[in-house]
Amino acid sequence: MAEDAPVRVRLSTVLALAIAAGVVCAGLILLVTIGIRPDLGAAVETVRVQFKLGFTLLMAAAGCAVLLVAGLPGRSAGRRLVVLGLPLALLVLGVVLELTVVPRGRWAASLEGQHAAFCVFFIPVLALVPFAAFFWALRDGAPENPGLAGASAGLAAGAIGAAVYAWHCPDDSPLFVATWYVLAMLLVTVVGYGLGRRTLRW
Repeated sequence: MAEDAPVRVRLSTVLALAIAAGVVCAGLILLVTIGIRPDLGAAVETVRVQFKLGFTLLMAAAGCAVLLVAGLPGRSAGRRLVVLGLPLALLVLGVVLELTVVPRGRWAASLEGQHAAFCVFFIPVLALVPFAAFFWALRDGAPENPGLAGASAGLAAGAIGAAVYAWHCPDDSPLFVATWYVLAMLLVTVVGYGLGRRTLRW
């Protein structure tokens, strides 16, 4: 069926355009709402901010790499999940180093941060346009596993939202990132999984 179906535009091209549009829109939403952090110039020179930006950008790249095969017939997105190993390994390393250098009495404060609830709320907000763009692109696909394809879209969108939000967020601890950023991305991923099972069947 996949070989006989007429192909107007390659799905990978449509997904690439959706990724580009999603990143641009998420960035614009950040700029016209809460903006980037005012001390970014100085903050970006610190190891914690470099870690936060590096992790979120790597996670967004890995999520998009999985997404690019998510809707292709005969291609399982699950095979590309291994690319998530690099950002996750970086996250674990960051948390271990944070626990090593920060006194035990400050662990809870580092984890809680100042804006945990807003982080969990606003990352999915920034993910909305990429999320919608990815599902629009996947509508003409033929995913081997609709739920996994939807989860891939959710993960990529959530990671893009996290990568964009990181330019505003004043909470820089790896403990904070590993807890609240990951929770926000997981929420979008779970929603994507459920929506994918319902809407991406063929």
